[in-house]
Amino acid sequence: MCGRYSITTATEAMRRLFQFDDHPNLQARYNLAPTQMAPVVRERDGARRLDMLRWGLLPKWSKDASGAAKMINARSETIAEKPAYRDAFRARRCLVPADGFYEWQVRGKTKQPYRIRLADGGTFAFAGLWESWADPNDGGAMVETYTVATVVAAASIAHIHHRMPVILETEDYQAWLTGDVEAAGALLKPLDDAKLQSFEVSPRVGNVRNDDPELLEPYVEREPTLF
Repeated sequence: MCGRYSITTATEAMRRLFQFDDHPNLQARYNLAPTQMAPVVRERDGARRLDMLRWGLLPKWSKDASGAAKMINARSETIAEKPAYRDAFRARRCLVPADGFYEWQVRGKTKQPYRIRLADGGTFAFAGLWESWADPNDGGAMVETYTVATVVAAASIAHIHHRMPVILETEDYQAWLTGDVEAAGALLKPLDDAKLQSFEVSPRVGNVRNDDPELLEPYVEREPTLF
């Protein structure tokens, strides 16, 4: 699965990579969490746009927003058939910019967080889906949300968690955004092991209030200070 990630890349570098026309002023996020707003890239009228959407998909038929936190990920194996995702998979795909994500390895009664990123440290895109939902409790105000597609984890990180987000190759961005369902479905696979890197990070990442550069660094447990 993917329950936390980061996107700290400078806006101009993101614009060059994802080829959108906007010039937004984005804040670096070191610990993005479900239900928070985050940048996604969509294509409309033949041009890519970078928009801020809420993480956690709300299908059009949702009665309220309570289920969003449970729909932050969409399993690739059922993405084309499951009612919550199938329409978006056909017509509303997006790129979710990131430069790393976090996963927790179960160790007995504790969990150790890891940061997983590209081996070259570069920025990439998760395969995402988006939806527009009319909030009946707010006069029908439109809320745009997204989810991240997941697959069985690549072998090199399967010891951390058995699932991982779909990380798209740069040359596949357009096929994911506008290709037919067969072409898009072929992209739902783990990234090559050689392109991934993982390392332990501070348990501080477990608290959504912590959102700072220290979370990106390899974790070294400090010895207690003796007085």
